[in-house]
Amino acid sequence: MFEAIAKPFGQFLMLLYSWVGNYGVALIFFAVAIRIILLPFQMKSKPGMMRQARLQPKVAELQKKYASNKAKLNEEMAKFYKEEGVNPASGCLWSFLPLPILFALFLVIRQPLTMMMGISPELLEEGGAIFERLQFLVFKPTIQQSYIQLEQAQFISEHFASFQVLDIPGLRTLNFNFLGINLGAQPQFDFLWTTNWSNSSVWLPGLALFLIPLLSGGSQFAATAINRKLNPAFTPEGQGKSMQVMMMLMPLLSVYFAFITPAALGFYWTVGTVIQVAQDVWLTKRYTKKLDAEDALKNEERLKKEAELEAKRLETERRKAEGLAERNPSTSKKKKQKSEKQGQLDRAAEWEKKNAPDEEPEKIEPSRVDHRRFARGRSYDPDRYSGAAKDRDADGDSESETRGLGLLGGGFDEDDNEYEETDDEAEGLIEEGDFSEDEDEDEDDDDDEDEG
Repeated sequence: MFEAIAKPFGQFLMLLYSWVGNYGVALIFFAVAIRIILLPFQMKSKPGMMRQARLQPKVAELQKKYASNKAKLNEEMAKFYKEEGVNPASGCLWSFLPLPILFALFLVIRQPLTMMMGISPELLEEGGAIFERLQFLVFKPTIQQSYIQLEQAQFISEHFASFQVLDIPGLRTLNFNFLGINLGAQPQFDFLWTTNWSNSSVWLPGLALFLIPLLSGGSQFAATAINRKLNPAFTPEGQGKSMQVMMMLMPLLSVYFAFITPAALGFYWTVGTVIQVAQDVWLTKRYTKKLDAEDALKNEERLKKEAELEAKRLETERRKAEGLAERNPSTSKKKKQKSEKQGQLDRAAEWEKKNAPDEEPEKIEPSRVDHRRFARGRSYDPDRYSGAAKDRDADGDSESETRGLGLLGGGFDEDDNEYEETDDEAEGLIEEGDFSEDEDEDEDDDDDEDEG
């Protein structure tokens, strides 16, 4: 993926080298050109990042207020950023743009023959013209295979007359020296205790190579410190240590990568960081004035609005005290709809209450248990052995006697609700002997059955 970016970068770097004739100076101009290209994106992201830094105290208050409700916190944060006109992700995308450029430049630096000169890779493989000539001239690489083109390019420059006869388009000399430093070489971790300090021609270039990664890390640390000083951000409680770790992480990474790659990459990183710091200082001063003016205007509008609200409140209290306050008929559409709906519900409830049928008294079923209607039996009576039951039994006995008398000859007078005895009819039945004859006939029948 990075090769598509690396090829035009390599051609541009080769063009700069053709103009200035020095590899280090060409890298400086390349870094300046890259920063100029990235300047519009930096100008676009810088105001948003500065606004976010100014809003951090309020953001911390929201985080503390809704610490136990993440959904509500996200909702309030989105609402707050929308009111302030800030996009939290506006500065993130542009800050990652230098990374693919750095990776592409790494390919350009470690493959100068194919990326800068545009030589076909087949010529460098076994059987290719350049490979065969290198073998013929007894070329012996001393570094790892991934950086072998750096040594090949330096060997070709030293024996260019032998390669010139091959008539390969694009092939030319390339000198990696800058102020006596071989930018195509790789800095060594163990330089301090393995170098020959008695020979200045040996330890001086080696010391310069060793200092390039340290300069790269130092420039990153200085850039971070200057940026924090120019844009003082509110640090929430408990996050101070994490911020310090982040401040040290990027410089340490730059030192590590500068030690495991050719010195040209660390040199470019250092130059690019210095240019970036200068741009940050200029942009910060420029946008600080602009943001201060915007904040002053917002504060003025806010104070004006608060004064208007306070004046309305005082006027309302005065009218209430004088009894002149009136209900404001102008309400929102949502409130009107809610009021109309509540009125309809109230009228419907009043109509149902007015036209509801008379409720029948609830029927008591002593034998029911929950949904089982006859759980205690169909004839269950809870007052069977109480005084009420006894009174009811007494009433039942007297009623039975009354009914018996009625059968014997009494009549029930519906008007007086009493049974009346007819003595004449009863005496007539006794004189006729109906009862005695029946009893005699029954006795005779019993005697016959005994005899049989």
